[in-house]
Formats: sequence, C-alpha cells, structure tokens
Amino acid sequence: MGSGFVRVLVVDDEEPMRHMLELLLRRAGFEVRSAASGEQALEQLGELGHEIDVVLSDIRMPDLDGLALAERVAEHHPEVTLVMMSAFGTIDLALEAMRRGAYDYISKPFKPDEVVLTLRKAEERLRLRRENTRLRERLAELADSSEAQGVERLGKLLVHGAAMRAVARTLRKVAPFDTTVLVLGESGVGKELVSRALHELSPRAERSFVAVDCGAIPEGLLESELFGHAKGAFTDASSDKPGLFEVASGGTLLLDEIGELPASVQVKLLRALQEREIRRVGDTKPRKIDVRVIAATSRPLEQMVEGGEFRQDLFYRLAVMPLSIPPLRARREDIAPLAEHFVQIINRKLGTRIEGLDAEALRILQRYDWPGNVRELENTLEHAAVLAEHALIHPDELPERLRRRADAKPPAGAPGFDLHFAADELSVKQAQLRIERELILRALEQTQGNRTHAAKLLELSHRALLYKIKDYGV
Repeated sequence: MGSGFVRVLVVDDEEPMRHMLELLLRRAGFEVRSAASGEQALEQLGELGHEIDVVLSDIRMPDLDGLALAERVAEHHPEVTLVMMSAFGTIDLALEAMRRGAYDYISKPFKPDEVVLTLRKAEERLRLRRENTRLRERLAELADSSEAQGVERLGKLLVHGAAMRAVARTLRKVAPFDTTVLVLGESGVGKELVSRALHELSPRAERSFVAVDCGAIPEGLLESELFGHAKGAFTDASSDKPGLFEVASGGTLLLDEIGELPASVQVKLLRALQEREIRRVGDTKPRKIDVRVIAATSRPLEQMVEGGEFRQDLFYRLAVMPLSIPPLRARREDIAPLAEHFVQIINRKLGTRIEGLDAEALRILQRYDWPGNVRELENTLEHAAVLAEHALIHPDELPERLRRRADAKPPAGAPGFDLHFAADELSVKQAQLRIERELILRALEQTQGNRTHAAKLLELSHRALLYKIKDYGV
C-alpha cells in the first residue's frame, strides 16, 4: 500500500497545530482532512463513511475531548485507526487512550519524523487488515466453489488427487507446531497457497501472515527490509523502521524464493532462527521476535549447498520439515476440478457466465504439461473465458500453444508412452524427467506397488527410488 492511499483526519482545537500537521502529512504523501473539535470529527466521519482511514486527534479539547472521541469512533467506526496526541503525556494517559480504542499515542512536543513514523506503522496495520479481509473473502469464494464431488478445501488450497491429499495430511500434522517448514516446488505450483494454508491451520491464524519474495528485493535493501533499520543507519534512513520480522510478530513470515538470499543475509537469518532475535541495521540492541518462519523455493537447495551457494547450516535449520509440492503435470487428476474452480472465480471477477469446458477442451488441458503449473492454468482459463462465445469453453478459445501440443504425436521409438511431445519441444532435460517418471509408474504397476522389486527392475537403489517417487508426486 502506498502512503497516498491512507486518508488521515487531523483533529485539534488549535489552528496552528492543525495547519502544521496538515502540511507535514501531505508532504509525506498522505491524504489529509482536518476538524477543529471532536464534534466536527464525528460529523465528518458520519458523512464520509469509509473515506477516513486514520484519525490523529489531540486529547485535551473542549466539550468532546480525545478520550471520549476515541470511544465514539471505536463504537461507530471500528474500521478507523486512532492515534492520540497530548502535551500532558503520562503513561497512565497513554494506557487510558489505548483502553478506549486508540492504536498508538504521541506525546507533545514531538518531532515531525515521529508523527510520520507512527502513521507509517498505522499504514502497515491497515495493509495487513485489508490483506486479511481479502483472504477471508477468497476463502469464502473457495468454500462456494469446492462443492464438486471429491474436492476438499484446506484454507485457500483445493485438495483433490492423492498427491495433494498427502500434502494436506502433512499440513494438518505440522500446523500446530512452530517448527520451520521448507516448501519445495516449481514456480506456479502453489507454494504460497500451501504456506497460507499452514498459517490458517496454526494457532497463529488470527495474527498476520506476511510474505516477502527474497528474489524481488535488491540485495542492498533486503537486510533492511527483513530486519529493519535504525535512524541514521544509512543516507536515506531518516527514521527508525521495523523490519518484516517485527511486522509479522505473533504471526507467520513466508520467505519466498529463499534460494535467492545473498550470503551476507543468510548469516543474519541463521542467527535470527537460532536465537529468536534480530538486530536492526545500524542498531546495537537485539530485539526478541515471536514469528513462525516458512521458507519456499523453486531452486535445488541441496545442490546449491553442495556448490557452496547456500549455507549448509541454514539449509538444515530451514528444512526441519521439508514439504514437496508436485508439479501439475504429475497430478493430472487435479486439472479438471481446478479448472472448474477457476472458471467460477473468473466468472465473479469478469462477470462472465461460463459453465465449464467441453470434452475436447478439457482433454487438451489434461494432455498439456503446464510448465507454469497452477498459475498458468488459471491464466489460460481467463484467456479462454474472455474469448468464449458459448456457455462452454471450446478448444479454439484456448491458447494456440496448448492446441499445438495436444495435436502432436508421441516421439518415434517410444511406443505406448503417453508423453505428448510437441514438434518444437527440444528440452532434453524435461524429456528425460518425463520418461523417467513413466518408467517408474510402469515398474510400480508391474510389481503391484512393491518398491523394492520396482527398484531392481529400474536398476536403482531403493533409497533413490523413494526420493524420485516423492519428487514426481507418484
């Protein structure tokens, strides 16, 4: 959320103070209104409805003072965040303000940076509340759309086939404990959905879920983003800033794409996990943290450890409970229920009235290998819904790349292998993976599921076969 999205109502009976705060907050990027009394503030809140996000109010005012205003706002406008100010600052007064519904308290005289920092904290609180609201709305949508036979809902996660049911069983077992979880899987496979489901099933469900993409933040800013910084720690550090470990306090922090973490930050993360404390950049005082950490990656961390790209001690600390999410091509039984679910979501989003897919369109979806996994499936169905001219999606409304691969013949020399290579598909690595999975399936079928005998047929060690069965979601 950008700060310009936060709308502040300044309430103070002293005009110079109101004027100063309006100028200060506008310069900081906030939208600002003002009121000269508690009564005026309530009138504006009544007229503007949800157009006010934060009320910044003095406590000592004639008639309706700030504490009384706080009670009225908490009762009639609970969605508004209250920050109180007073020149008569005492601990007792601050506690009373909090008891009446205030989120924070500032003592006069204050420094301009102090006011801005307090409102930035309120802004982050608003962002998290809105994120939780959106999450609950999506959960409700998912509950409506999961009525199809054989489909269960786990948080935002749709559970259907055997592979995802195994994931769901693990989630239920792990969720009550604060143990660190490492979620593994290809891009687009649903690692964040799994992480959110883990949070929703945990005792921390009512607190914040904060996700950060470690690969999307420049290396020079990542340490400050995670651990925060002290005022003056570097050129642009004009005020103290809490990091995401502190923002997620009491809740869950998802470190997505953990494999992209620079070596310098890996050391600090290891200490945070071991000691349960962090130190802001430029600060000397450690701060205790209460956060459950989930890490996720699409990169081969074990190979990165062997290659010296990722710390071995950090890997073992993160991988207390590894959880592998199989790619969509390894769980084709999930394609149909996922497609039905996404069609309903897209109908709500776009106002379309698609009822589903015809048999041939569904066959094309099930034959495609989905390199972009579940995310690609959702985007593909939105593409088709926009083009659809009937109640059912037809093959010619699907992207050309799907139709082209569905029409391709299996490669020569591989009779009976249902691998669906397209003429322009030249990745030897992907071909090897798909053939290996097919051979494992055949061996297990031939041995009626006896893994020891299957390993002998495949000329693999029993341990190697178990790893591959897990990797392929067989």
